[in-house]
Amino acid sequence: MAGLPAFTAAAAPRRPTDAPPPTEDSRHLLWWQAPADDQSMIEQGLPVGNGRLGALASNDPGRELLLITDATLWTGGLNDKLDADGQFPYGRTDFGSFTLLARLAVDIPDHDLSAVNGYRRTLDLSQALLTTTYVRAGVTYRRQIFASRPDDVIVLHFTQSGGGRYTGSVTLDGTHGETGGGAESFGASFPGGLRYGAAVTAHGTGGRVRVNGARIDFSGCTDLTVVVSGGTNYAPDARAKYRDPSLDPEKLARTKVRAAAAHPAGTLLRTHVADYRALYGRLDLSLGTSTAEQRSLDTWERLAARARDRTPDPELEAAYLQFGRYLMISGSRGSLPLNLQGLWLDGNDPDWMGDYHTDINLQMNYWMADRTGLSPCFDALTDYCLAQLPSWTALTRSLFNDPRNRYRNSTGKNAGWTVAISTNPHGGMGWWWHPAGNAWLANTLWEHYEFTGSRTHLNKIYPLLKGACEFWEARLLPTTLPGSAREVLVADSDWSPEHGPLDAQGITYAQELVWELFGHYQAAAGELGKDAAYAATIAGLRKRLYLPEVSPKTGWLEEWMSPDNLGETTHRHLSPLVGLFPGDRIRPDGSTPQETVDGATALLTARGMNSFGWANAWRALCWARLKHAEKAYELVTTNLRPSTGGGNGTAFNLFDIYEVEQGRGIFQIDANFGTPAAMTEMLLYSRPGHLELLPALPDAWAASGYVTGLPARGGFVVDLRWRDGTPTSVRLRSVGGRTTTVAHGGTSRTVDLRPGKSVTLKGFTR
Repeated sequence: MAGLPAFTAAAAPRRPTDAPPPTEDSRHLLWWQAPADDQSMIEQGLPVGNGRLGALASNDPGRELLLITDATLWTGGLNDKLDADGQFPYGRTDFGSFTLLARLAVDIPDHDLSAVNGYRRTLDLSQALLTTTYVRAGVTYRRQIFASRPDDVIVLHFTQSGGGRYTGSVTLDGTHGETGGGAESFGASFPGGLRYGAAVTAHGTGGRVRVNGARIDFSGCTDLTVVVSGGTNYAPDARAKYRDPSLDPEKLARTKVRAAAAHPAGTLLRTHVADYRALYGRLDLSLGTSTAEQRSLDTWERLAARARDRTPDPELEAAYLQFGRYLMISGSRGSLPLNLQGLWLDGNDPDWMGDYHTDINLQMNYWMADRTGLSPCFDALTDYCLAQLPSWTALTRSLFNDPRNRYRNSTGKNAGWTVAISTNPHGGMGWWWHPAGNAWLANTLWEHYEFTGSRTHLNKIYPLLKGACEFWEARLLPTTLPGSAREVLVADSDWSPEHGPLDAQGITYAQELVWELFGHYQAAAGELGKDAAYAATIAGLRKRLYLPEVSPKTGWLEEWMSPDNLGETTHRHLSPLVGLFPGDRIRPDGSTPQETVDGATALLTARGMNSFGWANAWRALCWARLKHAEKAYELVTTNLRPSTGGGNGTAFNLFDIYEVEQGRGIFQIDANFGTPAAMTEMLLYSRPGHLELLPALPDAWAASGYVTGLPARGGFVVDLRWRDGTPTSVRLRSVGGRTTTVAHGGTSRTVDLRPGKSVTLKGFTR
């Protein structure tokens, strides 16, 4: 649990002396010709974050507004009392909600938008840097905003060229009715004991900066630097009830901003860029060349043109993938994992409380991390699960077999741990029990091991894997298949998320996830040399597990251990297809019975191609696994369609919008990660021992392209170039893997490598 640091003091970071110049490559640069509307920040504000501390920035010349979050600022608590139906309460008070930390405003009254021209704001993905420029009265003004992980602050730096001056004020306000404090900081606490605080400081050149009541005034400054930080006393320790009573967040925030402000803004920027690029620079890709006309358009115009003309814009599509990586680096380092909102809010009432949904959304948030070279960002999910495990185990053992719980174990036995559909960072759960959620979380943690080969990680997650197996050992029911003497094991009554009967046994969703879980546990026990007898027990249970069949009525893979379709044909969830993706039991390579592959394909076809956000991303991933390139690409580009009027699609700031009702859309971050994950699966399929190059390359990307630093399961990294749909250069580097086959078309090569070594492969070219 020590791997999940809280808001704490840290040693002084290394200070680089140089930084790369800003990029002009449209694969790494997004730009707009208008600032965000204060009332539409979730769709228009640009995100920054250091993995723990985040903000949405308006970039308005006359009033820069930052909506600031800390990943751990949650209301609620353990929520350990069940409702009358044996399920958990699910509200902002009992379960709790992710909330805003502060609002920071920098007002510059004589720089109103109507008084300036040449306005432009950019997000340099390669440096995690927001830059706003405009001209007023012949003077060019520039501001830069970045969130530094090494200094644990957000920095706003205002400069000019041409003899201009800055005059205005800085205000920092809490969002929960805080009282007291001053212009430079505030602190408060929630009823559950969580303390929080924030602080700001400012300094300028050639003018005056002073505290004036509840604000900081500046006048006549040729440049201005504003530094803000904040956090909570959250601690990732169930024994301490997830609090550090010795920590004063307001005091620590003041210390951090003062320490950072002692350095020039340029030094802070170089420090930030070096830290960020150490991750961002691990992967680069080109999906082709866009036209000069496409590059001349700002990001919002490019999205609109892409949707209107149906013309591929490969540099924009590559930038969308890199934007997902930007969000991952900015939102998942050194704190809690990314929730439904990621690290960004525009208020204190996010839908579904901005929680950790365990029936697709939390898992999808992390499908992209390993696949795009950001394995260190995955650690937040691992450490979250480890920190929550004591509480999840205690709640499972005390509450799961409550007689009011329709999902309780009919066996009467209870062991191990599981979760509800929603979890919070206080060890608590919300909404309905989700028995198979433990298997899905454990399988997600295992896949990280497949990419990294880290025994340290495997040792960490071993208790999670074993506890999940113990839960299912107690839960599985023996049953005899109709018309057969064969006895199999099936999951007890459950719900196939999120439709159909509420109490069906043997749902495909659970059967597939548990089959994967048992296999992963066996491998983990063998690799670590632990619990051989128990691993043998689990192996025996796995052999007896029922695996889904194809319905003779529909031709689809059955979802409810029934030939009938008992739910919505075009439902958003692909619960019965978890064995296709993210699982790997169903493969179109001849190792899976063709009837099963055809049944999965038929079910996926029936689900349709017209959904939203994460549902489209999951569909794209499944089609990529089935090697249907054009269907996968269609779903990727569907998610790139501009969202207008709250409709499904990509917002002004590239956040994914989900239309929850007519005319009302919400930001839900999972598709911003799931869609890039699908794009990588189109370029490379991997499992330990086997890699396939360009398995679902669409025509739009086929002419030419490259990807460098693309990770593969089994412990390898691939550099790949292609032309006319065929690999022209393939380099394989081992990061722990030793033997694998590499395939493309009808050609296959076996590669043996020692860790740290690389090889360039031939034989795939035309």
